[in-house]
Amino acid sequence: MITLRHQLIAVADAFAAHRGLSRARVSTLVFNSGTALSRIAAGRDLNTRRWERAMLWFSRNWPEGAEWPAGVARPAPAGSPEAA
Repeated sequence: MITLRHQLIAVADAFAAHRGLSRARVSTLVFNSGTALSRIAAGRDLNTRRWERAMLWFSRNWPEGAEWPAGVARPAPAGSPEAA
C-alpha cells in the first residue's frame, strides 16, 4: 500500500518533471514553503486538510498531456461532474 505522503510526493515529482520545475519550486507553489515537500518526503507528517488541499491544487493545475501517477486517485475539482 502506498501511503498518502508517498502519493503526494509521486504527484508532486511528476508535476515537477513535466513542467521542468524543482521540487522546491513546486513546494512553494502548493504550500507557500519551498521546503514543505522535502520535509514530507523525508518522513515529516502533514494534516489531512493540507494533503487534500495540495492534491486538489495538483488536480486543478495538472499539465495537459501529462500522465497522472498510477495508483494515485485524482480528486475531481468541486463543481465538476466527477465530483457529484
